[in-house]
Amino acid sequence: MGNVRVRRPKEKTLAGALVTLRTVRDTDVPQLAEIRRHPEVYAYWRGGEDLLAAVREDLAEEGTETFAVLHEGRVVGAVGWYSEDEPDYRHAGMDLYLSPAVHGKGLGTDTVRTLARHLVEDRGFHRLVIDPAADNAAAIACYRKVGFRPVGTLRKYERNADGRGWHDSLLLDLLAEELTRPDGDAANDADGTARGTTH
Repeated sequence: MGNVRVRRPKEKTLAGALVTLRTVRDTDVPQLAEIRRHPEVYAYWRGGEDLLAAVREDLAEEGTETFAVLHEGRVVGAVGWYSEDEPDYRHAGMDLYLSPAVHGKGLGTDTVRTLARHLVEDRGFHRLVIDPAADNAAAIACYRKVGFRPVGTLRKYERNADGRGWHDSLLLDLLAEELTRPDGDAANDADGTARGTTH
């Protein structure tokens, strides 16, 4: 279990306004495990006692591409994406976590916007989804700033971190034309009005 190696395609980087997303490396695992140890992150990401192994397993998951989130040259989190490739239902989803040390600085919003832009413009997805815990107000506000809109509550969707009981998640989605720019305008909004940015 602890021997799982991170296998990934050729390294790529995506430039945001505040962050750089870089294909995750084996050498990032200890930093990511340390971030996952913070109670604010562990509450939503869990991982058991061996977080090094948990991070390696997550990074090796088939069908998921993960980027390290870099700010001022250091790893401050990770963001990954996966896709539903059935042509009639094609869409992409994403998940992320950031170190509590950088919360409240706009890095989460920039991370989500940077990856969303890549998925829409470079990968051709017309719809993106994300499903934070329903009580994770900060994450939901972040996603809404990028243009994600609530679809509905996924009841008892995810097991609680302590393994006892379940909690709700909120499904949000974003259509390509609703992706906002850093200035708040939707990317393809001809009349200049911002959409999906209120919360």
